[in-house]
Amino acid sequence: MAELIDGKLISAQIKDECKEKVALLKEKGIEVTLAVIQVGEDPASSVYVNNKKKACEYIGANSLSYNLKEDSTQEELLKLIDDLNSDDKVNGILVQLPLPKHFDEDEVIRRINPDKDVDGFHPINVGRLSIGEKGFVSCTPAGIIQLLKRSNVEIEGKECVIIGRSNIVGKPMSMLMLRENATVTICHSRTKNLSEVTKRADILIVAIGKPKMIDASYVKEGAVVIDVGIHRPDPDSKKLCGDVDFESVEPVAGKITPVPGGVGPMTIAMLMSNLVNSVE
Repeated sequence: MAELIDGKLISAQIKDECKEKVALLKEKGIEVTLAVIQVGEDPASSVYVNNKKKACEYIGANSLSYNLKEDSTQEELLKLIDDLNSDDKVNGILVQLPLPKHFDEDEVIRRINPDKDVDGFHPINVGRLSIGEKGFVSCTPAGIIQLLKRSNVEIEGKECVIIGRSNIVGKPMSMLMLRENATVTICHSRTKNLSEVTKRADILIVAIGKPKMIDASYVKEGAVVIDVGIHRPDPDSKKLCGDVDFESVEPVAGKITPVPGGVGPMTIAMLMSNLVNSVE
């Protein structure tokens, strides 16, 4: 039976650490402020935005909310970002994605000052990560590193296989694991004999967006399995699942993240960590 990696517990520890840092900054007269921009009324986006506001409140940071109408123009959004970039009271800027289809997301992300880009999506921050400079790292991969370290998983010298090559998880995850001195392999939809590659992994990180695709036949005995996926298997079901078939893999793995309660809570915790670090 695998040991469960408790993302709720670890994310709470990180938020508490952020809370302490914010209190110390306040003693020096320094406020921490996150600006969140949402375009339109997408229900899932509204939930995420609300969770980010609650997290700010918890750690003692200020949050500013900007709600633009669905039919706002690219120019209106870019003007708002420019205003927030030049506002010294704002430490972090976050544009809730996805944006309505008539927006150019790439241009929007590039417009945010890289030193206020607490999501870690700006090409400059991605470049900083790839050459080992300090900068913001996208929150999900940064959270996975914390899950591993705080669960006493040795990374150095271990074989790590990442399934998925997205700009938000797969690619930054590979660079973070390299930074921790793991030997890294990235797999994707064109990888041949996938299970042969994944069975070499001491640490298997799954971010493919396919419900329960990875079962025990892909996993080495005793491996650490990190499941980034989150799905509702059918519209009426209240139960969530990940990219990993938990029931199949859990008896084989050494440690495993559940869904929900694994990687998910870490994303907002690391957003708060990036926000507090932005003050520096």
